[in-house]
Amino acid sequence: MENSLLIGLSRQISLQRELAVVSNNVANMNTTGYKAGGAIFEEFLMPGARATQFSGKDQRLSFVQDRATFHDFSAGPVRQTGNPLDVAIDGDAFMVVQTQRGERYTRNGALQINNTGALVTASGDPVLGDGGPIQFQPGDRDISINATGTITARQGASATESPRGRLRLVNFAQMQRLQSDGASTFTAPTGTQAQPVDGKVRVVQGAIEQSNVRGVVEMSRMIEVTRGYSQVAALLQQQGDIRRSSIERLAEVPA
Repeated sequence: MENSLLIGLSRQISLQRELAVVSNNVANMNTTGYKAGGAIFEEFLMPGARATQFSGKDQRLSFVQDRATFHDFSAGPVRQTGNPLDVAIDGDAFMVVQTQRGERYTRNGALQINNTGALVTASGDPVLGDGGPIQFQPGDRDISINATGTITARQGASATESPRGRLRLVNFAQMQRLQSDGASTFTAPTGTQAQPVDGKVRVVQGAIEQSNVRGVVEMSRMIEVTRGYSQVAALLQQQGDIRRSSIERLAEVPA
């Protein structure tokens, strides 16, 4: 295959992968706690030099290589809901939830109480406190969650607030090492340790953090990537037509 076709193909592959990232962002614009993804590409110079057909000089071929994907962990806009079980995290921290695959980390604070009295996420995963899963008692009312994540409730007719646990909040020294495990949950690879948060992190009751995806930017990027892919495809088609035309004319040359 000609070098121009290989270079064009490398660009198409990178654009296809970037389109997958952008499409995922657009699909999760309304997902609570979702963090936008991005892709990083770089130039790859082929180590071996080859003589060009016309100049006779050695020239290193330049390809497009996808280097990595990343997450934008900046805070999304906070929306007040008035639901006492909804929480938003002000600061660099994650809540810890227990899934069937192990502990996961999320900023999706749309919480609820299941039929056994456990505090769970919208997916049904138990929310962990400092002492394990947070459990409510039958008849609990007037649930309160303060800025440190401490949860209290009044039981029945009692006017006294009883503790039900405190949200376990953690952060990471290298957050870019976290890997997606669902729309708004992350897993920490081996060697990445969760750390306790400092006093600057604050829990806001009755609010949720929305997705930090910028819809207009992502839609514009999707159009740009799609057009770029089409332009490369058209260029490769032209190269193929030229090659086929050359072969057909060569076949007509008398022996």
